[in-house]
Amino acid sequence: MTRSFWKPRSSALLLALALIGPVFAQGDASKAARYYDDAQKRYDKRDFAGAAIQLRNALQIDKSQLAVHLLLGKTLLANSEVANAEFEFGEALRLGVNRGEVAVPLAQTLLAQGKPQQVLDDRRLRLDDLPRGVQFQMQLVRSSAFADLGNARGAMEALMAARAINPGDVASWLAEVPLRVRGGQFREALAAAEQARKIAPNSADALYQQASVLHVMGQLPAALDFYGQALQADAGNVDARVARAGILIDYGRDKEALADVTELASLTGVDPRVSYLRSLLAQRAGDAAGSRAALKEVTEFLDPVPIEYVRYRVQTLMLNGLAHFGLDELEKAKPYLELAYRQQPASPLAKLIAQIALAEPNMPRAIEVLEDYVRAHPGDGQALLMLATAHMSQGRYARATALLNEALRSKDVPAFHTALGVSLMRSGQSGNATDELEKAFKKDPKQTYAGLALVDLYMKSGNAAKAQAMADGLVKANPGNPSMMVVQAQAHVGTGDLPGARQAYEKALKIDGTLLPAKLGLAHVDMLGKNFDAADKRLRTLLRENDRNVDILFELATLNELWGHEDAALKWLESAAEASDAKQTRVNFALVAWHLRKGQPAKALEAGRQLMAKLPDDVEALQAFAGAQAANGDTAGARSTLANAARRAAFEAPVLVNIGQAQLRVNDMAGAAYSADKALSGNPDYLPAQILMAQIELIQGALDKSERRAQSIIQANPKLAIGHELLADVAQRRGQANAAVESLRRAHAIENSTRSLMNLFRALFTGGNTKQAIELGEGWLHSHPKDGIVFKAVGEAYARTGNNAQARRNFEAAVKLNPDDAQALNNLASILLAQKDPGAPAIADKALALAPRNPMVMDTAGWAAFVSGNRDKALQLLRDARLRSPGNPVIRYHLAAALAQAGRKAEARDELNAGLGSLKPGQAFEGEADARALLASLK
Repeated sequence: MTRSFWKPRSSALLLALALIGPVFAQGDASKAARYYDDAQKRYDKRDFAGAAIQLRNALQIDKSQLAVHLLLGKTLLANSEVANAEFEFGEALRLGVNRGEVAVPLAQTLLAQGKPQQVLDDRRLRLDDLPRGVQFQMQLVRSSAFADLGNARGAMEALMAARAINPGDVASWLAEVPLRVRGGQFREALAAAEQARKIAPNSADALYQQASVLHVMGQLPAALDFYGQALQADAGNVDARVARAGILIDYGRDKEALADVTELASLTGVDPRVSYLRSLLAQRAGDAAGSRAALKEVTEFLDPVPIEYVRYRVQTLMLNGLAHFGLDELEKAKPYLELAYRQQPASPLAKLIAQIALAEPNMPRAIEVLEDYVRAHPGDGQALLMLATAHMSQGRYARATALLNEALRSKDVPAFHTALGVSLMRSGQSGNATDELEKAFKKDPKQTYAGLALVDLYMKSGNAAKAQAMADGLVKANPGNPSMMVVQAQAHVGTGDLPGARQAYEKALKIDGTLLPAKLGLAHVDMLGKNFDAADKRLRTLLRENDRNVDILFELATLNELWGHEDAALKWLESAAEASDAKQTRVNFALVAWHLRKGQPAKALEAGRQLMAKLPDDVEALQAFAGAQAANGDTAGARSTLANAARRAAFEAPVLVNIGQAQLRVNDMAGAAYSADKALSGNPDYLPAQILMAQIELIQGALDKSERRAQSIIQANPKLAIGHELLADVAQRRGQANAAVESLRRAHAIENSTRSLMNLFRALFTGGNTKQAIELGEGWLHSHPKDGIVFKAVGEAYARTGNNAQARRNFEAAVKLNPDDAQALNNLASILLAQKDPGAPAIADKALALAPRNPMVMDTAGWAAFVSGNRDKALQLLRDARLRSPGNPVIRYHLAAALAQAGRKAEARDELNAGLGSLKPGQAFEGEADARALLASLK
């Protein structure tokens, strides 16, 4: 290709032009150069506003200066004028600047404007032909773009691509830290920060990133130290100073925080972060007006910024959201906080979102975000308190009470032991939780909330004496707190000390005569003392003051049930349900349980529907409704409801295990396996979930899997019997009776309890080792002479072998230990009938009074009445027993005998045919020969 040049006609003219032409341009060029040099100096000193002015002055002289456009773009970017910066970089490209000079800062301007997809798609930012060093920087920017788009995998791949280019550059490790933090990978984030410090031990940025991870992890003292080191390395590190000031304010070190804020003002000029910190300090100083003015500065600075610019800038979203929140402008705060929360769902932002939801009110949203948050931060008392409030508003009082206890405990006790105790309680490990809380209380007896939690744990574990001692100590430390006295009274009730409970309630009322829990507590003490008239009088007096109070109506229902006035109890319970609003659901739960307990499945189902109308998405309500469905024979409906509950139960392992156990009861193996697997995915070491899964595998016939799981449970919990018991179940399924017995022997050696002994006893007895079973039981009773359960078991074994004399002695011993044991009385009555003892009817009637709806007890009493000649009573009881248990051939035989004696031969034949016809091949029952003889005599 040839080029044409204009040639002057004379060399003299060329010389003249050379001498004259540049005179004016040279002066302007010098001036532009001076502007540029001054701008560069200002830029280096972070005087970005001044630098921009000088660069624009230079462009007034000559708009084609590439260097000026480039530096102006960088200056505007540093000053957060990102749209203008993008324009200047574009101008530099238009004028011919190499892409490698502007690719990185141009990408940064797009990212700052909330355009991450453009960073990835813009042809100007393609990686080909860029120098390796620029490619390194571009991969880091691309990593941030992927992260903003929620593509964690793409972000990490871009980061690894950068590191492959230059593995020794600290920048990739610094960039990895916020990426890991955003994904909740705090351990990996800390490792990346530590690697950055190894590469650049004196880097302020590396020290800052280490501090930021520790900050997010809640390790504030360590974070504070590293922020200080970052500032020693670079006193101008604004991010470190902002973060340090925030922690100092949290610690109440306002004077030090103020020094940092003052320094920040000189470093940054107008910065909404500094304004927000000033608002916090003003609020702490009691300057409400100053605090609001500073918050207004934040919102006035950030509100005009288009949301697209800040959509992926979590810190900016949080800042403006917090400012609006502090100004009580919740509607304005919500969109900023919601956008930030989507990017950091497990962060403390959840508490702000929840507060807004509580105020709206939108309880499902509040519960949703708080449940997620407390799983990640189980010791956060403020979050637990808000979650309890949300649950109470939905009528979930049991859940709310537990959460409030946790909130109160952790609110006043930030120590690790208390936080760990709360975490253990949430995972169902109450024994370990008790240990940690005891350590916390021992270190600081003023930790009232830890003490309250211990009272609750002691009561639940059956250690009422320790609960009472702890409650007494709390009252002594808080002598003017009536609520503590109510707790003390409840602890005394647990030990059976009714006078002590009464005294505590009365003391509480002397301090606060309006305290309803204390008034109701006194009525409850009257109930437990069987002073029903006094309890009734108290409750009716309270009812006159407030005839729609649900708690009073509920206590009246409880009273009448204890009193034996079941019709009245149900009426009071129904009245409580009518008085309860949409948020009060305790009574609805109680009605479902009542009707199930009383054998009224249809009514339980209707009560369940009313409960679901109030709490359609509540996991506990779904479980109650499923129980009613199952009781009505709607197995498919119960399975569907429980599957819904499992889906909604998040990853709370204890709840999922309860659901899984209910699914086993309705024979939904797949559903139970889902619940158990979900529980284990959230908490792999949660023992009840491991046990449930082992049981499911056993039922499904996956014996090898169940055995391996049992072995792993033994390895992880060598001091627990359950692993050996699961191995015994596997052995029994395989028909290995001896192996099952040996596993149960090991379980009993570890636990040495009535429960473990009974497991071994039953295995021996059902396996035909009756003599060994009896010897085992008798040996236990020799060292445990007050174990009524084992007395009954050994008595039944003797009865099965025909040794009625020994059986009678064992049942009499059990009755002596517990005169109100209906089972022991019933078994004793049966032996007395076999021995033709005239005292049998009286014993049978006593058992019947204690268990009036138990068909086996009714059968014994009816047969005793028949034998003693009271035919009418016998017919009434035996007919009732047969209706309750139609599949029992013994009851049908006894009823047939009474009918035959009454001359009702056809009815008697029908009963005998039905009873004998229900027997499976090889099945027999005591009295079968007499039943067949009776049938033959009736033909």
